[in-house]
Amino acid sequence: SRSAMDHQPKFFENLSGAGKAIGVLTSGGDAQGMNAAVRAVVRMGIYVNAKVYFIYEGYQGMVDGGDNIVEVSWESVSSILQVGGTVIGSARCKPFRTREGRLQAACNLVQRGITNLCVIGGDGSLTGANLFREEWSGLLEELAQKGKIDAEAVKKYAYLNIVGMVGSIDNDFCGTDMTIGTDSALHRIIEVVDAIMTTAQSHQRTFVLEVMGRHCGYLALVSALACGADWVFIPEYPPEEGWEDSMCVKLSENRARKKRLNIIIVAEGAIDCHNKPITSEKVKDLVVQRLGFDTRVTILGHVQRGGTPSAFDRILASRMGVEAVLALLEATPDTPACVVSLSGNQAVRLPLMECVQMTQEVQKAMDEGRFLEAVRLRGRSFENNLNTYKLLSHKKPDAELPKSNFNVAVLNVGAPAAGMNAAVRAAVRVGMTEGHKIFAVIDGFEGFARGKIKEISWGDVGGWTGQGGSILGTKRTLPAKYLEKIADQMRTNNINALMVIGGFEAYLGLLELSAAREKYDEFCVPMVMVPATVSNNVPGSDFSIGADTALNTITDTCDRIKQSASGTKRRVFIIETMGGYCGYLANMGALAAGADAAYIFEEQFDIRELQANVEHLTEKMKTSIQRGLVLRNENCNENYTTDFIYQLYSEEGKGVFDCRKNVLGHMQQGGAPSPFDRNFGTKISAKAMQWISKKLKETYRKGKVFANTDDSVCLLGMRRRNLVFQPVAELKSETDFVHRIPKEQWWLKLRPLMKILAKYKTSYDVSDSGQLEHVAMLPKEAETGAI
Repeated sequence: SRSAMDHQPKFFENLSGAGKAIGVLTSGGDAQGMNAAVRAVVRMGIYVNAKVYFIYEGYQGMVDGGDNIVEVSWESVSSILQVGGTVIGSARCKPFRTREGRLQAACNLVQRGITNLCVIGGDGSLTGANLFREEWSGLLEELAQKGKIDAEAVKKYAYLNIVGMVGSIDNDFCGTDMTIGTDSALHRIIEVVDAIMTTAQSHQRTFVLEVMGRHCGYLALVSALACGADWVFIPEYPPEEGWEDSMCVKLSENRARKKRLNIIIVAEGAIDCHNKPITSEKVKDLVVQRLGFDTRVTILGHVQRGGTPSAFDRILASRMGVEAVLALLEATPDTPACVVSLSGNQAVRLPLMECVQMTQEVQKAMDEGRFLEAVRLRGRSFENNLNTYKLLSHKKPDAELPKSNFNVAVLNVGAPAAGMNAAVRAAVRVGMTEGHKIFAVIDGFEGFARGKIKEISWGDVGGWTGQGGSILGTKRTLPAKYLEKIADQMRTNNINALMVIGGFEAYLGLLELSAAREKYDEFCVPMVMVPATVSNNVPGSDFSIGADTALNTITDTCDRIKQSASGTKRRVFIIETMGGYCGYLANMGALAAGADAAYIFEEQFDIRELQANVEHLTEKMKTSIQRGLVLRNENCNENYTTDFIYQLYSEEGKGVFDCRKNVLGHMQQGGAPSPFDRNFGTKISAKAMQWISKKLKETYRKGKVFANTDDSVCLLGMRRRNLVFQPVAELKSETDFVHRIPKEQWWLKLRPLMKILAKYKTSYDVSDSGQLEHVAMLPKEAETGAI
């Protein structure tokens, strides 16, 4: 059905909102990132010449009318990107549940000509919106009979269009991989867990943490994965009969292994298999009575809803907001109300009621005790998380482990990236579960050549998920000059497979090793690479481990810098980011921080462009927003350096604004890994190790492993919606080796988004959006990139 459309790209410049009015409201529980969504809807709406209205206090404001429904301007949403919660307020609304209330709401909307609603909220809010839409024509007729509106208005405003965005920290909505606010809530939980771990370590304590999620265990499950918790309780997966015994055995085993602390995570809605609640107090009492451990309970509560939105949530909400306006512009009376959501790395539209029905199915399955079904209905990403958690958290007794007699070496290559250690931990533990012996290589290929290699065990990698940098040590050295020595080490230690976690150098390294197979039989073994670099410049993957953490660092710093400018008016900041020649950090950082421009290598710019940016900022200084933010990738242009741009802006802005510059430097490579990077690193690395096991079985002949085909040297990457293994040989044609970047990069499609939100006229290809999809119940083997 797409082929006819594919020839004609669709550009949003050709979509006009003239004569349309859009109302935007936030409803239900608040979530970080709602403001980013509101900002994107307002700016995109104004950009296409529609009128945009705030509806304050959710549905309550719609019913009350008056100054709760206000037309807004471009500047109304300035400076809200970095604020948590929702600036237009949200309220639980009884009146809207009655027909009278909805009648009043319809009256208030029609008076202002609003027939397009963008609702940001949970499933309850979205269900209410859908009912409102179904009743709309009936409501208008009743208003006309009562003489509140004229017959003309009934005709003119005959249809109500609705687009929803899911804002909920619980991530409990089917059809979307991530809801707005989930990532930020995980940030809050992980910050707390990291802090608690240091005090627990000091006193050899057990901590029971209670996290939000009355009906959904996503937050509990993912935070347990991300911090390597000893035990987790979630509503979808109640523990088996006798869990009290097995939990206590596990905790005391861990203590016996010299682990000084235990972390147990409990979702507030956790239940046992008889549907009885499992509370954090109950868990604490159990541990104290049975084991006598010093145990404390920490209930995180509303901390999880608060704080500034993470970079991921800001980008997610901005993408969804823009998509929502596009969906409203294209809506017809026949299209069902839809929600815009993210699947893998792609914005999609789904029928609202299908998602709601599926979300209710999960609850029903849980109420009826069909727990396996509930987990399956939650979707691929939830199921993946659960399986990975089960794989990594419980060490089987040695007697139960298979013996494969294979040795697998794991190494880090390239610059340090946050999340590398989580990947190593997952590789070691999954490898041991599969029966292999795992060897850790210190200091990359250079260390390998020098024989810095040792066997590593389950307990050695405990507590690694939260550590930044690379514990194994990492070097940029390529293997070509050490081939002889590395081959010797592989033979001496009888290494049957290699797992390389690293950046562009790791990719080059695997190409060199596979080229050396003709000469050295030692390299005829399965090899796999897991991309880890802050630059996100590895071909074959949309994301690499470490990029999310770096992006959060950049965003946090930009927030602070913007704040410093609020005191001194009329100031423009020029900020240099890392990334080599890859503009990912500069571009996405600009989107997340609300920058005015981002200079990147991938999109050549000249002096005219620089001048246009200066003029744009001069115009901006005349409004109420008197500050500017410009990001520059370190290698975007060899002549237009950060100093050059700073001097140019200073000269051209004389008398209008002054300038400051800031080079962010190596802070972008440091810091504790973000929840996304811990989780992505853990899952992608576990999958890579399972691939190694499969390849070892396939290539084991006559007592030895021999693999010399292209498909035995792969890179595991995330492509749109799936995790895929790609032979490195096939990726060569997709790589620009001079500038060390992929020839095609998905995020360049988001480049116009930043420009639109910064008020530049631009062209935006929206051919990808607009196809209404359906909520699919995915077959078992469909493996996703959803994190």
